[in-house]
Amino acid sequence: MIMCSGVGILPKADEVVIPIEKFTKYALNAMNSEGKSDAFELALGYNLSNVADLIGNIKMNLKNFPAKHQGNKGFGEIYSVLMVLVGANGKSAHVMTAWIDDAKTDEMRLTSAYVKKRRE
Repeated sequence: MIMCSGVGILPKADEVVIPIEKFTKYALNAMNSEGKSDAFELALGYNLSNVADLIGNIKMNLKNFPAKHQGNKGFGEIYSVLMVLVGANGKSAHVMTAWIDDAKTDEMRLTSAYVKKRRE
């Protein structure tokens, strides 16, 4: 069982690394995302044509929501941040983001992002 604890703002929030491939090859790519791309498109109006806007939205809002420490599995400290984003379509939705403070590279990097269902 992983114990979660609030840590305030995500450490290194001003210098996070968000690999565009997390979206272009996975979360916004209908061929690989198992419904994530549909959720981003329907809930927030994001798709492969405006991926940079989604990344900018996450970065801009990251410090507005608390981070939860999720532990360390040997590769670095793991965090989650649940945020409410207003998308390209003007609608708002909860987006869960996952982060690792990579022990090898010393960078805070996005590992996952998805639109969270209201009752999840």
